[in-house]
Amino acid sequence: MSNDLKVEIAKELGFYDTVQKEGWGGIKSRDAGNMVKRAVQIAEESLAENKK
Repeated sequence: MSNDLKVEIAKELGFYDTVQKEGWGGIKSRDAGNMVKRAVQIAEESLAENKK
């Protein structure tokens, strides 16, 4: 996952301030899981758009 995408998702999910203060290692495992889940959703939406 690109750093730009990670930043975009962290901002969307509301924990980018933690990333800025503590780095990626400072986020909760739940936030990391939600970030991966959102990245998968974005990928699925992109694939669905490409199939149209």
